[in-house]
Amino acid sequence: MYARSRGGLVAVGFGLALAIASVTGAAAAGPTASVGAAGASRPSVFMPTRGQAHGARPTGGGSNQLTFHGGNPGVETGADKVYLVYWGSQWNSNDPSGEAAIQQNFFNGVGGSVWNNSVTQYCQGVASGTVTCGSSGTHATNPTGVLAGVWKDNGAAAPSRPSQSQLASEAIAAAAHFGNTSAAANSTVQYVINTATGNNIRGFGTQFCAWHSSTSSSYGSIAYTNMPYITDAGASCGANFNGLGPTAGITIVGGHEFAETETDIFPNGGWLDGSGAENGDKCAWISSGQGASASITLGTGTFAVQSLWSNAFNSNSGGCVLQ
Repeated sequence: MYARSRGGLVAVGFGLALAIASVTGAAAAGPTASVGAAGASRPSVFMPTRGQAHGARPTGGGSNQLTFHGGNPGVETGADKVYLVYWGSQWNSNDPSGEAAIQQNFFNGVGGSVWNNSVTQYCQGVASGTVTCGSSGTHATNPTGVLAGVWKDNGAAAPSRPSQSQLASEAIAAAAHFGNTSAAANSTVQYVINTATGNNIRGFGTQFCAWHSSTSSSYGSIAYTNMPYITDAGASCGANFNGLGPTAGITIVGGHEFAETETDIFPNGGWLDGSGAENGDKCAWISSGQGASASITLGTGTFAVQSLWSNAFNSNSGGCVLQ
């Protein structure tokens, strides 16, 4: 993986660009900046760009499997809701790739899908280091109707290059907007903060495609995703990947962050492997063979997705699966 320090990206492990970092103080704007007034700084887990990924991750047991890291909550249980936020007046009549409509159609259909069902094997309320939950603990869920709300927060311009602190503050504002003003209400939901074309956080398209994190607030801990305008990055973040079309990255990246938040809602208390990879990181940008990215058909359309890591696959040896 790559962990960001004050001096830049430092390569460690076997090259996953998923950067798990928690930098406090006067950090530069970007995914490891302090969240400042929004609350305590939390880790951010990055999705690698295609140039940073290394194809299919090795399969097999041991440290390669995801293990539980003791979070309470560690996974999304029960209602499991997604709220989409289109931040800033820059969105007004300015969505050249139609990303908002594609994203909303995807999240209107992905709940209860076969593609997302692998997340339900992971749980919380078990010992740290657990690999297989079985019937123990409280499992992550895959309910229908996960898209619980859409907010076009477009009364004023968003920052042209937002920092993590500003993204976290917008996630807190979204919680207030949707009436989720308690820790209990925010323990099973995630907020996707979408920035408009040309207005993405620094590092997008070169260091990462998106990332998810959490922040503390008076409403409890809040899970959120920094979702840049994905087609701005072109092939680096999924355009035409595996022949899936110019907008494929929108749902490949969006699905990646969605499933990771379901299984590691407040990083890093959920399910990660020995190198810090989550269920999406281990299967990012696979172009052929088991777990290759493909299109799936939901009730709301056909969408490009990547596979997700399943500890249970191949007689509990683990691997990347689309169902």
